[in-house]
Formats: sequence, structure tokens, C-alpha cells
Amino acid sequence: MALKATLMTEEEMTRALKRMSHQILEFNQGAENIVILGIKRRGLPLAVSLARNIKSIEGVDVPVGELDISLYRDDVDRSSDEPVVSDCHIESEITGKDIILVDDVLYTGRTVRAALDAISKYGRASTIQLAVLIDRGHRELPIRADYVGKNVPTSRDELVAVYVSDLDGENAVRLFSE
Repeated sequence: MALKATLMTEEEMTRALKRMSHQILEFNQGAENIVILGIKRRGLPLAVSLARNIKSIEGVDVPVGELDISLYRDDVDRSSDEPVVSDCHIESEITGKDIILVDDVLYTGRTVRAALDAISKYGRASTIQLAVLIDRGHRELPIRADYVGKNVPTSRDELVAVYVSDLDGENAVRLFSE
């Protein structure tokens, strides 16, 4: 894969996450009933950033949890009858809460569908809202994001890669093509 473009720099990611934090607070009329769940791997650092922004804006510590959806995927080839069980770390009660589900890239919608299945195992949320850094289109399921950092029209043979400093040593979003 060859680098085609840098879609977001660190500064642009920071600005988009701050804007999304304000939108979340405005829509939910504050942060008192919010729980943020980051989809493992790159959704979690983005969820932590949103919670940090909300704390600086409202002065409220919003609970953040990690959601591992690998067990719930319908588009992963299972080579064994024994599923790999991964831990979800949701310390806060979610029943009756406004859940902000966070992922890095929204593409087909299958990851989000799997996340919705996983969340239902932990309780009945009042609402589940979706926040994504990049929406690249090509949905296969009727899913849309409530909060989007950037819409990026792509072709199916392109790859959008989100880099977060916790995992990759830098914050950036890049587009690759074959």
C-alpha cells in the first residue's frame, strides 16, 4: 500500500475531538448521564481524549470503558469452534445511561453492529450514540454516526489508517491506496 494523503494531522485530530466533545455535551445537555465506551484498540484512546475534553469543559469525570467486540463479529472467519474470549472493561453501570460509543473509522458498519451486541450484555442503555473520528462511507448496514471528526469519501481499495500516540507513537490519519 502506498501513502496517498495525510487526512488529519495531530492538530486537526485534537481540534476535531474538541468539537465532537462540545457536540456531545450540547446534545446530552451536560455530562452527568454519559458513559463513554471505546472500541478496542484505537477507539479507546479516542474515548479517553473525549472524556478528558469533557472534564476540561464541564468539570465532570465521565466514566470510560473498553469494549472488545471480537467475539461478536459476523465478518471474521472462525477457524476453531472455541471462540477467543476477550475482556471488556466497563466499570460503570450502563443501564439508563447515555452511552457514547467511540471508534476510529466507520466503514461497513459491522464493527458498530457487533459493539451494539456486546453492549447489550452489560445492561440497557437509555441511548447509544456513535462518535467516530473518520466516516469513510461504504455502509453495508443501516448505521450512521452521531458525531464525526471528518467525512472522507474513499474507494473500497483504499485504506484509512488512524494512528494514536498511545499505540503508534504519533497522532495522525493517513490514506493509503494499492
